[in-house]
Amino acid sequence: MIDPADLAGRLSAGASGPWLLVALALATLVSEDLACVAAGLLVARGSFGLGAASLACFLGIFGGDLLLFLAGRWGGRRALARPPFSWWIRPEQVERGEAWFRERTGRVLFATRFLPGSRLPTYVAAGMLGCPIRTFAFWLAVAGAIWTPILVWLAATLGAAVFGQLQRYGRGALPIAVAALALYLVATRWIPPLFTRRGRRLALGKWRRLTRWEFWPAWLVNVPVVLYAAGQALRHRSPTVFTAVNPAMPAGGFVLESKVEILAALGAGGAPIARFARLPAEHTQEQRLSTAHAFLAEHGLDFPVVVKPDVGQRGEGVTVVKNAEALAAHLETATGEGIVQEYVPGREFGVFYIRHPDEPKGKIFSITDKRLPTLLGDGEKTLEELILADDRAVCMAPFHLERHKERIDQVPAAGERIELVEIGNHCRGAIFLDGIHLATPELLAAIDAASQSYEGFFFGRYDLRVPSEEHLKGGRGFRILELNGVTSEATHIYQPGASLLAAYRTLFTQWRLAFEIGAANVARGARATPLRELIGLLREHFSGGRPR
Repeated sequence: MIDPADLAGRLSAGASGPWLLVALALATLVSEDLACVAAGLLVARGSFGLGAASLACFLGIFGGDLLLFLAGRWGGRRALARPPFSWWIRPEQVERGEAWFRERTGRVLFATRFLPGSRLPTYVAAGMLGCPIRTFAFWLAVAGAIWTPILVWLAATLGAAVFGQLQRYGRGALPIAVAALALYLVATRWIPPLFTRRGRRLALGKWRRLTRWEFWPAWLVNVPVVLYAAGQALRHRSPTVFTAVNPAMPAGGFVLESKVEILAALGAGGAPIARFARLPAEHTQEQRLSTAHAFLAEHGLDFPVVVKPDVGQRGEGVTVVKNAEALAAHLETATGEGIVQEYVPGREFGVFYIRHPDEPKGKIFSITDKRLPTLLGDGEKTLEELILADDRAVCMAPFHLERHKERIDQVPAAGERIELVEIGNHCRGAIFLDGIHLATPELLAAIDAASQSYEGFFFGRYDLRVPSEEHLKGGRGFRILELNGVTSEATHIYQPGASLLAAYRTLFTQWRLAFEIGAANVARGARATPLRELIGLLREHFSGGRPR
């Protein structure tokens, strides 16, 4: 990336006098802000005056923005599919620009000059909507006449100070100059959005993701867990003894475990599973689609259905398909082994079960009450405004805004409930609450019966749905969506406001038990996956050998 000082040096080295001003004007077509900063630095060096530099940048910016307007007027949406506009503008940006422009016109044209990221789609939309060119040019000129001299003057003022330090301290001032330019660029990118409510709410969401550990990346949270597991490996004198925790699953369910195989084994033992069918990777899209429709017909099911990869984690690739057209479209792009599963309505819970092989009964280690976030329409706010106004939804605003981009500017009716997500995964917006108070002898008996019907299973988390909380406590009416092995988490730890230290205590206990049960199974003749073989499985997983 070219920095402003470098750009100024290249311009001054390659041109002089009027041609230098022309080069500045043309540079605005690449980056308006960088060109203005470079102009300010050239003013600070005495190459020419503030007025000439500002005028050159203004004319370049005005001309470039006018080209965007004319592209919208003459090319319409066809222009979006061609370079250079296809490099910067997405169709959905233009659609939003159109809606915004229709309501405000003049003030929109003025304001976009001061709002990063809004100019390209709005100016193209102005041309597409048939805005009078005189009106467009007037507001463009007024905003540019204010914005451009300020930007060049700030760069010149800062540049003069920087060059003075360079002359005084020589090379020692270079880090100061770089830091000053970095601060300037950060200020021009981060501060302007804070002048809008949308920008402030998005900034708040970003801050909450940074300061609330439940939103941190999984790899970061798990660093201490990996170190603890390494200590357990030393204690048991085996780095992979934990893979024997579930002899029924490859590597104990550590990697590349198949949902189809696990559900089939549970179903064969009489456990109440959600019905499913395998979508083989080697089949064509037409064959997979035929298999899915045959599955629906065989069991008398209708849409919606759930389609997901046979091997996966953290909700990746899981989709709720609501009609035949959406199913065909999804299978057209899906690759690898897949599974189509009936959609089970009701409340979703994660029940973590553990049984030592020397004990006749297991125990419920954790229950996670999974809440799917919903918003309530008021007949006034758009869906985007509702998302940004909600204290929880704003934390995942980028995900929600992208997922609902087709209807983000619609105004839900008063009292209308909007489900933001359909899958009970924390990384996709679901709210996880500690539900251990729901553990009852009846629930344990039902989970224990399902678990012991699956020979070779001792440790893992069931994801299940049930009509109500009372059904769960009674151990009746639930359907198993998935069963995850040794890499399962006791996901109640992600309850909002929960302590990170408490989470680590739970995770450390979980891994201590995994090693202990694995060692007990090895003593009974089970096989722990050798380290070299486990590394090979991990390599296959991350290389895409079996899609997640």
